[in-house]
Amino acid sequence: MVATNNTNYDRQSELKAFDDTKEGVKGLVDAGITEVPRIFHQPPDQYIINSNFDSEATQFSIPLIDLEGLEFDSPTKRNEIVAKVGEASETWGFFQISNHGIPVGVLEEMKDSVRGFFEQDTHVKKQFYNRDPLKPVGYNSNFDLYRAPATSWRDTFRCYMAPNPAKPEEMPEVFRDILIEYSKQVMKLGKLLFELLSEALGLKPSYLNDIDCSLGLLLGGHYYPSCPQPELTMGARKHADNVFLTVLLQDHIGGLQVLNQNKWIDVPPMPGALVVNIGDLLQVLSNDRFKSVEHRVLANRVGPRVSVPCFFTTGMLPLERDYGPIKELLSEDNPPKYREATAREYTAHFNDKGLDGTSALTYFKL
Repeated sequence: MVATNNTNYDRQSELKAFDDTKEGVKGLVDAGITEVPRIFHQPPDQYIINSNFDSEATQFSIPLIDLEGLEFDSPTKRNEIVAKVGEASETWGFFQISNHGIPVGVLEEMKDSVRGFFEQDTHVKKQFYNRDPLKPVGYNSNFDLYRAPATSWRDTFRCYMAPNPAKPEEMPEVFRDILIEYSKQVMKLGKLLFELLSEALGLKPSYLNDIDCSLGLLLGGHYYPSCPQPELTMGARKHADNVFLTVLLQDHIGGLQVLNQNKWIDVPPMPGALVVNIGDLLQVLSNDRFKSVEHRVLANRVGPRVSVPCFFTTGMLPLERDYGPIKELLSEDNPPKYREATAREYTAHFNDKGLDGTSALTYFKL
C-alpha cells in the first residue's frame, strides 16, 4: 500500500512500489483504498472549470458533424461537410461525428471488450504489463509514470494495428477479434477524414493520405476506475496528442474536457458518435491553421469509465519522411512556423517530456 501522509515522502520509491505491483490503479481500488495516494495528487489548474450552471456554457459545445450523405457522391453535400470539418479544426481542434459508418454493435463490443481486458484475472493481465513503447502490445499505468509531476488515475492498454500489426497470438484473447475488426473500420474512416481535412486545406483529397498520415494506427484502451477523492487527482492530465489525428470512442460516463478560450468545456458522450481531434503533427503540417488543443479527463466517483483512442501516427516507425508545414500553404504572409522533423523524432521528444503540462510543439518552432 502506498503511504499518503509520510513526512519522509520519497516519490520515486512510491512510484516503483506502485509500478512493481503490475496491477495499476485498478489494483489499488480492488484493495479497497479510501484515500488517493500522494503520487496521484495533482497541482491546481489555472483554467476555469466549466459548470452546468455557467450562463455561457450553452454557447460552448464542440461541433457535431453528421457525415450522412457522403456515400452518395453529392458534391454539394461533400462541400458542406468539408466546410464544417475545416471550421471545427481551425476553431476547436475537436469535433464529434455521427453516421460515420461504424455499426453501433461494433462500438459497444469494443468498449465492453476493453472493460473485459482490465477486469479479467490479474495474473492473465500481468503478462502484458510493460513500459517499452516499441513493443507491439502492452498495458501499464501512465506511460510517463517516472517523469510526470503527478500520476493520472487511469490504466492503459495499447496495440499497434497498422502498418505492421501485432500478431493475433500476441493480442489478449479476451478481445483479439474485435480489436482486428474495429481497427479495420477505423482505418477506413481515418482515410475518409484525411480526405476531408485535405480538402478543407484547399489541397487535393488524397494529399494527407499520400504523405502517410493514415499509414500507422495505434489503438489504445483507457480504464478509469472509480475514485474515492476525485477532487485530488485527474483521470488524465492536460495534454495535446503527439499524432496526426485521434479518433476516440468514449462510454456514457463522461469526464473528457477540451480547453477553449481559457475554459474547460465538457465533451459530452453521445450514443453512436465518435470524437475526432487534431494532433500536433497536423497542426505542424497546416502551419497552425488546424489546432491541436489541450484536453484532459476528470476523475470521477462513478466508474469505471472506458475510452478507446485510435491514434493515427507513424511515430513508432523508422521512416525517413520529414514533416513540416505544407509548402502549398505557405506564402510571404504565411512563412513556415516549424522546422521539419520525422514523426519518430517528434514522438521521442513527446515521450521523453511526458505529460508535464507544456506543449511539445515549442521544441519544433522556428
